[in-house]
Amino acid sequence: MMAGLLFARAGLKTAVLEKHADFLRDFRGDTVHPSTLELFHQLGMLDELLQLPHSRLEQASIHIAGQQMKVLDFRHLPVAAPYIAMMPQWDLLNFIAGKAKQYPGFDLHMKREAVDLVYDKADRVCGVETADGQVLAAKLVIAADGRRSVLRGKAKLPLQNIGAPMDVFWFRIDKPEGQGGDVFGTVQAGRFMVMIDRQDYYQCAYIFNKGQAGQVKAAGLEAFRAGLRSLVPDLREAFDQIVSWDQVKMLEVALDRLERWHRPGLLAIGDAAHAMSPIAGVGINMAVQDAVTAANVLAGPMARGDNPDPLLERVYVRRIKPVRRMQAFQKIAQDRVIAPLLRRTEPIDKAFFMLRLLNRVPWLRRIPGRVVGLGFGREDIRSPEMPVEPL
Repeated sequence: MMAGLLFARAGLKTAVLEKHADFLRDFRGDTVHPSTLELFHQLGMLDELLQLPHSRLEQASIHIAGQQMKVLDFRHLPVAAPYIAMMPQWDLLNFIAGKAKQYPGFDLHMKREAVDLVYDKADRVCGVETADGQVLAAKLVIAADGRRSVLRGKAKLPLQNIGAPMDVFWFRIDKPEGQGGDVFGTVQAGRFMVMIDRQDYYQCAYIFNKGQAGQVKAAGLEAFRAGLRSLVPDLREAFDQIVSWDQVKMLEVALDRLERWHRPGLLAIGDAAHAMSPIAGVGINMAVQDAVTAANVLAGPMARGDNPDPLLERVYVRRIKPVRRMQAFQKIAQDRVIAPLLRRTEPIDKAFFMLRLLNRVPWLRRIPGRVVGLGFGREDIRSPEMPVEPL
């Protein structure tokens, strides 16, 4: 969607296809990081965006061994909004769509799913076929259809599976009056849960060993609730709101990336190019950076009528290093922190050394705050309305 907005700003006719009738899907990533907020600041839209319902996370803590350990600090980042905005993703997408619709060359097609690619006689992608059998021609197709991308599969782009040791149960509970703050994670031996504060309720991510969803469900709903009460005693009554497994949605965690993001006429970005682990909630923000890079590299030349194919590799080259670095960060966290924690059976009677160090030395918390908040290879927006030096 961000790519559609930026291409439309450059005067290109842009069509975005969305398979559903709206963007309203719960249990999506709702963390709008400082890097993404800074892009809206560059567009002159930040103040308006922040009028939407959201909460702000300036610091983050983990509750472990009976202690609250401060681990992240975003407040010193050199950006207009040095915090994570906890904002429902459907509100963010509706906001972007509304802005994009102000440009005459932008079209948003709801309930229109792309299910196949169309090729010309030279075997170049020249459009898509939709679920209702229609063909939409395009000078360039951008596959941004998620971690189970149909289009990248149809394009036969090579996929490298990096692997993830865990899966996640997503659910929500109403937030008791007076609850809240900067506690973002709660840890015990064999269990780990993240709680996203959505003002009047928590969106919870309960993390468990990959492949054990059936085992957790087989133990019964009461056992699941009892485990949650033990993990977060302050919310013990709130967990009674979970009365059916229908309220608990599973996210099968994936960590992978394409070895090549493009072929003539097609470019994959976001989760379609690289599925991120939910660690640090960076997925949507990495996808937005991909979109900005794509627009920076492609929009101007395409608006002049140039062939985009020779430029597609430039998008890949600019983005692959930041993606690899962030996935390496997530892989280390998965393998060296989360996996041993989930396997652990002995009680944790003392916070881990690194957590104690971060909690004790405030300026150290700025380092993970910068990695999580700004990521790697951050882009600035370049468009005809924002003249800057060319790439």
